[in-house]
Amino acid sequence: MPALDTIPVKTLPAEKFRDPRFTLKGEPRATVGLKRLDTLWFLTGTLCNLTCENCYIESSPSNDRLVYLSTGEVAVYLDEIATEQLGTRTIAFTGGEPFMNPDLIPILEDCLARDFDVLVLTNAMRPMMKLSEELLALQHRHPGKITVRVSIDHYTREVHQQERGPRSWEPAVKGLHWLVSQGFTVDIAGRLFSDETDAQMRDGYARFFREEHIALDAHDPATLVLFPEMDEKEDVPEISTGCWSILGVSPDAQMCATSRMVVKRKGEAKPVVVPCTLLPYQKDFELGHSLKSSFQEVPLNHPHCARFCVLGGASCAG
Repeated sequence: MPALDTIPVKTLPAEKFRDPRFTLKGEPRATVGLKRLDTLWFLTGTLCNLTCENCYIESSPSNDRLVYLSTGEVAVYLDEIATEQLGTRTIAFTGGEPFMNPDLIPILEDCLARDFDVLVLTNAMRPMMKLSEELLALQHRHPGKITVRVSIDHYTREVHQQERGPRSWEPAVKGLHWLVSQGFTVDIAGRLFSDETDAQMRDGYARFFREEHIALDAHDPATLVLFPEMDEKEDVPEISTGCWSILGVSPDAQMCATSRMVVKRKGEAKPVVVPCTLLPYQKDFELGHSLKSSFQEVPLNHPHCARFCVLGGASCAG
């Protein structure tokens, strides 16, 4: 049975990721500009029904550092998409647990009424199931427009519950069964925190899907999204402008080239726009209150930029 990796890692030197212009070696730091806003994310709030072991956003039943967004606050950004003719196709929601936000259903209704595709990340547990009738009604009125991404961190109960806590497996699997049986478009978010390769993980999920009679394809990267782990304390190379050609990677392929996220900090009057889903707390990455103001170059001045996006090749958009 695979176990979570406990091998000691090299600590990130404090001098790295300090200067938005230059790396520690003095090389020009890589930046990424927003080319088009394909996906707009909303962080619905950091409150969650679970306290996971390695949650990068530190969601929990008590963490309300990022507060619930309201229907009206979301509508401001949906209006701006129309006014500025930004061509955004997908509105996505993450948390915390989005279904704990009391405004989520009317927010989804507004997005769907405007003909956006909607993506909702969830642990598929009790907060979602409490709203199952309302969610199903949306699915019936807007068939094929809602994708629900369920966090199943590992294909085994043991490793999943090492991350998410005891008694977290059965409710998540039950919620997954309900979503599939009701015809929702469903994908799975897994975590690469065991010693297994990508291929081994996909084979494991494939067995899980077969055993549970869930008609999902674990070998389709859009259906099973496997995310690299993000540890801000672990050493990782900084990304300079020269790395693009060395790595054979394009800045246009990075998440912040095609997406932005809206968050609202506790005690602040208005939400702010940040480059991506990975940097909700870092005020240095705030890009103003409007989507138009966020069309600017973003320096890759954080370990997540290197580990998750450039070197990990991952994107929350799938």
